[in-house]
Amino acid sequence: MKKISYYIDSLRPHQWLKNFLIFIPLLAARQIFNEEKIIIAGLMFISFSLVASSVYIFNDLVDLSADRAHPRKRFRPLASKKIEILHGKLLAFFFLIFGIILAFLISKTFLNILLIYFLISTVYSLLLKQKIIIDICVLAILYTIRIIAGGIVLNINLSVWLLAFSLFFFFSLAAIKRQAELVDMIKRKKIKTLNRGYQTKDLPIISVAGLAAGYISILIMAFYVNSPEVVKLYSEPLALWGICFVLLFWITKISIITHRGYMHDDPIVYAVKDFTSQMCFLLILLFVLIGILF
Repeated sequence: MKKISYYIDSLRPHQWLKNFLIFIPLLAARQIFNEEKIIIAGLMFISFSLVASSVYIFNDLVDLSADRAHPRKRFRPLASKKIEILHGKLLAFFFLIFGIILAFLISKTFLNILLIYFLISTVYSLLLKQKIIIDICVLAILYTIRIIAGGIVLNINLSVWLLAFSLFFFFSLAAIKRQAELVDMIKRKKIKTLNRGYQTKDLPIISVAGLAAGYISILIMAFYVNSPEVVKLYSEPLALWGICFVLLFWITKISIITHRGYMHDDPIVYAVKDFTSQMCFLLILLFVLIGILF
């Protein structure tokens, strides 16, 4: 039974939370109660999760040497040799095939988007993660692809505001992820990590980039709140200003947490486990409901 848990851990199921971004276009267009589209989005979520897990395993296989030298990543199933490398390759292959088959059954358009995601992710694992700043841009694009997939496949017009917000917001999270790695490197008295192009002296620039991108994303949200589209969709659009204030607080707080060296290797995982982040999410949901219902 314990052996099975190692295989499950290698799939990184907690990372599947990112795939809920597929539902964002439904939420933004207030079609969250459209039963047919919810079912399609659910199938897309499953397909994306299968392919994403295959990517995570492939990434772990590429990063074996670096992970084994890392104080926390060395406990990952493949790095710690709890799973044989051959088994990891087979698991990645089967999940990729099942994900692609399901995507094909959903629609050819979704299949093409998923293949683009897989291609970019693979190039990222093999090459782009070693390129400074490019790696952060690619991560922001990979997040945004999920939103694009939801909009195109579900036939929902994607707002320029939403796409711009997504790119800057996820650029911010990706930069904070790199900031956390650099802070950790300083703690371990290392100048440079394996498979990364950053050095500890880059920390001030990366920190500022993450915070600035986060603030720009909030500014875009503020412009969106005052746009004609919001007036059509929400009966009380002023309530959405509350989202801006919550995001302003949250981004600033996690930037400080990262600076102090308390950030998890992945900001998304940190946000899911952190009580303050959970309360911020509930507040955002509350402001959206107020905007719709009042």
